[in-house]
Amino acid sequence: MHKRVFHVALLFAAALTMLGAGSSTTTLDRIGHKLECPCGCAEILSECNHVGCPDSGPMIDELRKDIVAGQSEPAILNAFVAEYGPVVLAAPLRGGFDVVAWIVPFAVLVLGGLGIVFVLRRWHRHTQLAAPAAPVADEEAMRERIRRDTE
Repeated sequence: MHKRVFHVALLFAAALTMLGAGSSTTTLDRIGHKLECPCGCAEILSECNHVGCPDSGPMIDELRKDIVAGQSEPAILNAFVAEYGPVVLAAPLRGGFDVVAWIVPFAVLVLGGLGIVFVLRRWHRHTQLAAPAAPVADEEAMRERIRRDTE
């Protein structure tokens, strides 16, 4: 049972690490994948397919301008956060509360699952049926003993 859980966790971790495999590594795509389109479509800026999006075109043009101007990636991301707010980030940049805000929901989910497993195992141990008692060899002797005890 424990091996199976370990294998499933290992497979899940491998799948998560492969999510970004095969993507383009150009500077525009790399930075564009770290930003979210603020139009409400919940798409990555580089992949916003919202027809007539009022935000993605100007933001991508602004990103191109900043890259051509030679700004560093952190400076570009900080400029976008200053202009559009932290909601423009697809993932947290800094440590502290940003990281906590991304980790806590997953941690609560895992801890909740472990708590459910713990409770179910405990209930299972307490509700196992006791083995039936051996049949009484001499019923008449047992009845006589019960009569004596109840008088």
